[in-house]
Amino acid sequence: MEALNSIGITSPMITSTVITIFICAVVIIAGRNMTMIPTGLQNVVEVVVEKLHAFFVDLMGEYAGRKYFPIVATFFIYILICNYSGLIPLAGHLPGLAAPTSSINFPLGLAIVVFFAVQIIGIRENHGISYYKHLFKPFAFMFPIMLLEEFVRPVSLTLRLYGNIFGEESVISAFFGLVPLGMPIIMQALSVLMGLIQSLVFALLAAIYISEAAEHGAELAAEAEEGMKQLPTTNNL
Repeated sequence: MEALNSIGITSPMITSTVITIFICAVVIIAGRNMTMIPTGLQNVVEVVVEKLHAFFVDLMGEYAGRKYFPIVATFFIYILICNYSGLIPLAGHLPGLAAPTSSINFPLGLAIVVFFAVQIIGIRENHGISYYKHLFKPFAFMFPIMLLEEFVRPVSLTLRLYGNIFGEESVISAFFGLVPLGMPIIMQALSVLMGLIQSLVFALLAAIYISEAAEHGAELAAEAEEGMKQLPTTNNL
């Protein structure tokens, strides 16, 4: 492990890589030989995806939810498993095993992905740099504040996820040193809830940012749908 650390490979990096491989393996196995009536792993994966899909579509709206559900759902599932990897016994002490979200580099990387995803989606949905008109609303003199808000978002996402997970692990470690029996188990039970909340908050904020960027595209889709509804009436006339 010391040899790996010398070239910049850390325990969170190893854990995150293993988690990525694990998720890919689960998806490949669940998607192989799919049947109309799902059973086993396929059934579990489909239930999870359906529940998340309904939740994010309700939050983001029909257009943005259906179109960008994969990215926000991936954020949620990936961060959730990363958070829970810190609950494995001796996580953070065994070489190559540490919750990726306990290192600031991991949340920062995810936050940067969200930032650029929002910019790309905004430009694509608004057919160009007209997306940045929102920086001048409601008043042009608000531009510096609105621009600052764009860059504060990834910082906020990073510090919120990292601070909560790192603080949680520090508290558990401190309790383990003071009361090695009983109390750490209670704290880890609370960590299960905390890990779920933090992954959900990150995905929720990402979903809100993306839905705001795709707002113009949603308006165009609604207008097109309304026009299609009027076609039969026109033809009948």
